[in-house]
This record gives sequence, C-alpha cells and structure tokens, in this order.
Amino acid sequence: MQQQANAIIQTLKSRGLRVTPQRFAVYANLLSRADHPTVEQILTDLNKDFPVSSQATIYSSLQTLREAGLVREVLLEEGVSRYDANVKPHHHFCCRQCGAIEDIAWNTFQCVELKSLRPGLRGETYEVTVQGLCDRCTN
Repeated sequence: MQQQANAIIQTLKSRGLRVTPQRFAVYANLLSRADHPTVEQILTDLNKDFPVSSQATIYSSLQTLREAGLVREVLLEEGVSRYDANVKPHHHFCCRQCGAIEDIAWNTFQCVELKSLRPGLRGETYEVTVQGLCDRCTN
C-alpha cells in the first residue's frame, strides 16, 4: 500500500504537479478502477467514508491531471464526461443495456488509415467505440 502511494506521489511530482491530498485521492481512485467514472461517481466514492471533497475540487483535480497527461476525458455518450487513468491508446466497448464500459486493446482492430480521408482533411488520432451487449447482459 505504501509502495503504491509512493509511486503515485512520484508520478505526480515527475509531471511537475504539487501533491495535494485531493489530487492524490482523485488519481489514486482512478488508478484503482476500470469503469471510467463520472465526476459524480468519483465524488461519491471519495466521500463515502468521510466527506472531504467538493464537486469543484474533483473537477479542478481532474483538469490538472488531464493537462499533465495522467488522465484522459472520455466522451462515450452525449453530455457525459468520464475519466480514465489509462492514457495509453485503446478503444472502448459500451454495453447499451447495463452501461458497462470496458477497454479494448489498441491492436484489436486493423489500423485505420487516416491518410485515406478526403483531400483537405488531416486526421491526427482516432478511437473506436463499440456498442452492444456485454456477456452479463446476453446471458
């Protein structure tokens, strides 16, 4: 546990960030989960034992972590921002019934040729979102 805490502190410092209790808590929370939570879900999780964080503090911490490249904002449904500590390239699967979100390895799909776009468009990055039913909902 202490080793993990030290690793988080070192990661934050290596990106030039001041280690505040709020940043530490938000980043540690995101690293411990794979469900791509919303701000509200992070807030609930962090405040379940002892209310210490506000929604504004969570937003501010996420923005700082995002700008430092430690967290990415994932927009998988209209009007809902979710957050992910996995900043390596990957795709997503979204279950249309239960809402579960799961990472898909980057190399699962053949490479998309961005140079095949019409003249005048210069693609820089892409991400595939697969929507369907997860195995829990199809059984």
